Amino acid sequence: MTIIQRKAYGFGCGLASLLWPFFIRRRRISVENIRRAGVADDPREAARIARRAFCHFVGHMCEALCVPGVVNRENYLEHLDWEGASPKAVDLLLKRPTEPILLVSGHHGCWEAATNILSIVRPMIAIARVMDSKFLQRWMKNHHFRGPVTVIDRKHGITRGILDQWRRENAAMTILMDQYAYGGAHVRFFGRPAPTVTSAARLAIRTGCPVVVGSFVRIAPYRYRMVGDDPIVFPPDTFRDAATQLLNDRLEAAIRAYPEQYLWMHRRWRDD
Repeated sequence: MTIIQRKAYGFGCGLASLLWPFFIRRRRISVENIRRAGVADDPREAARIARRAFCHFVGHMCEALCVPGVVNRENYLEHLDWEGASPKAVDLLLKRPTEPILLVSGHHGCWEAATNILSIVRPMIAIARVMDSKFLQRWMKNHHFRGPVTVIDRKHGITRGILDQWRRENAAMTILMDQYAYGGAHVRFFGRPAPTVTSAARLAIRTGCPVVVGSFVRIAPYRYRMVGDDPIVFPPDTFRDAATQLLNDRLEAAIRAYPEQYLWMHRRWRDD
């Protein structure tokens, strides 16, 4: 491992720590969100978590860029930790890539690194915001990911072609569902009303495919722990909002376990 790879996370954290005082609005939003969520009542503790979470975010992004040079098909299992994880979820993700699954998470832990590593095992389809820079998007596709990863612009939605690809490749459809969603289901997140995207719930109900909800959190350099419960299979008569609420609850539990690795600075609650 090169010195750049070893120091990537620490460099990102250090840079973020220096810049944090200048992000006045984001600091305020982060602290407000942490207190609203009931993660910390004391303003000083909320401010500490907010700063640490921002440092983790930048550090994770720097480390994720180095993952392709550290993790490969021969050693990827050495970089994953399953202590406390659901054996059924592990089986679906790694040992039985013979059916399409839904992987639901949020901006928590090391989502970028996790997508990179899991793509070694099975094809990944990520519903995400596509970068404005075509150069960066092309670079990510050609040099960053280790396996087949298809990034779908969330503005375009899940088309028939994407569904066919998902089934044909037995891929993991990855959806981050923790941002404010105009027109989304009015369910609760950390006990507060939070309009939430329903695409994961609707797709799971419609197809009957298993849903794994959780995160991969960083526990050491290039070592990531899965946090989550057993996979969920929704019957076809499940109410959409009830399914969305359950997914929110599962994601909330993962974030509560590791609040310093969550991106608190986006405006999750806007109607309070």
